Amino acid sequence: MEFSENNIHTTINPSQPDHLRDNVLEYVQTDFPRLNETLTVEMALRIIRQEGIGERIVYFYVLDSDEKLIGIVPTRRLLTSMPNVRIADIMVEDSITISDKATVLEVCEMFVKHKLLAFPVLDDDGVMLGVIDAGLFSAEELTFAQRHNFDDIFQMIGFGISQIKGKSAFGLFRYRFPWLLATMASGLTCALLTGFYEATLAQTLVLAFFITLVLALGESVSIQSMTVALQNLHFTEPSWAEYCKWLKSEISATVLLGLACGTIIGIIAFVWRGELLPSVVISLTIYFSVTMAGIIGMSVPTLLHAINEESKIASGPLTLAAADIVTILLYFNAALLVLP
Repeated sequence: MEFSENNIHTTINPSQPDHLRDNVLEYVQTDFPRLNETLTVEMALRIIRQEGIGERIVYFYVLDSDEKLIGIVPTRRLLTSMPNVRIADIMVEDSITISDKATVLEVCEMFVKHKLLAFPVLDDDGVMLGVIDAGLFSAEELTFAQRHNFDDIFQMIGFGISQIKGKSAFGLFRYRFPWLLATMASGLTCALLTGFYEATLAQTLVLAFFITLVLALGESVSIQSMTVALQNLHFTEPSWAEYCKWLKSEISATVLLGLACGTIIGIIAFVWRGELLPSVVISLTIYFSVTMAGIIGMSVPTLLHAINEESKIASGPLTLAAADIVTILLYFNAALLVLP
């Protein structure tokens, strides 16, 4: 998804909620403050006092005679400049704008990306049609159902505010603790598996030095992939075809990540300890475990979503648990295959 300074270019999936595909013009405000570059600060302030600005979040827009936007005056500059200073001297010409063809979803992403409180909306000729501001997300502008969906957009990772709002400490404990049992179970499983390979560790001590690093890389990649999956699930109703497309893209990325990380750590292990075969084991394990972590991170939240489970709070612990177990199995079995 790409943004330019003056336009937005993206493709919206037809399965997204209808209001997210609404055109931005349905929400713009047309009664915005208009200024001319020939005015002085004193004249501009007089006009603003006469016309009023209401109680909205505002910037001051400078238009030419054809209603085309030529600059924006930040409120601070307008209030702190001397009265005889020309508006043309304090306006910002390189402004970030939104196309009149943009959707509500694209506008949401612009607010998140640029951290501004309002954007001017222009047509293809640069004519300013209105202003879209952060009031789009207020209770006065949206229905309850719409506010719920926008809340989802800004809380793609973690668990929703509505799920913990008003709960006691014990209520939060009951909501979160069951999923942490998966982490404890995976830790115990990894400990048991490590015990089964005790002889391998005793024979090649260098493997023990890198076990934490190997696990950490798998966990990190699995969480990154899980984040991508949760973002996809918020914007698209998953199907088998969509899942395969996501998985193909994630595997392509994690294969490269695994290759890079495995090569670097393998070289470090060899330089440090001077043992070739253990370094090969470490390198191969990282390569395959990072790739598998990407598959797990993409698959777990998608599966939970498919069976109508709460994917946000459950995905993290379950993804990490699966990634740890798979990594441990790959690590020690690679050692058994490679080491004499």
